[in-house]
Amino acid sequence: MHDTTPPSDWLRRWSHLLPAGGEVLDLACGGGRHMAWLKALGHPVLGVDRDPAALALASAHGQTLLADIENGPWPLMEAAGSGQAPRRFAGVVITNYLWRPLLPIVAESLALGGVLIYETFASGNETVGKPSRPDFLLRPGELAEAFRQLRIVAFEDGFLPQPERFVQRIVAVNEGPVRPRPARYGLTTPG
Repeated sequence: MHDTTPPSDWLRRWSHLLPAGGEVLDLACGGGRHMAWLKALGHPVLGVDRDPAALALASAHGQTLLADIENGPWPLMEAAGSGQAPRRFAGVVITNYLWRPLLPIVAESLALGGVLIYETFASGNETVGKPSRPDFLLRPGELAEAFRQLRIVAFEDGFLPQPERFVQRIVAVNEGPVRPRPARYGLTTPG
């Protein structure tokens, strides 16, 4: 059995910004639909999820890690200087998942030049379906505020018709110190 759900349109639109060949973290990866897309683009991928059955499917597309990131410590720490820091990735992909305490760690997990591609449910979704609890719905502009330390390349906050849902989506880059020349983040897929 394989997850045949197509990758998110948001990921397909913005994955060209991921550094070529860079390792990507797919957080709350489920069955690996985004891992398959990223692997096909030439990225090594690490998928993290708490569901062993989903990870069994996802493992066909890259490395996987079974972890309960809501009730345990961040599982991707490595030695850095005198302490520990989150492991860094060329990209972090998150779709249909929100756990607010992790948002700062997600930003810290981006390497210099790393790209965050994030899409999840927003306030208003309770009028069209699930999730409907405020704990799982972003407040207006919340993703942009949470990742304000990054260079925001794209941000959307609104309604999508098929299937009906309210979402927030962001693409942001860890630029580090200001560069003398502005980086060119193409707003369309090259080619």
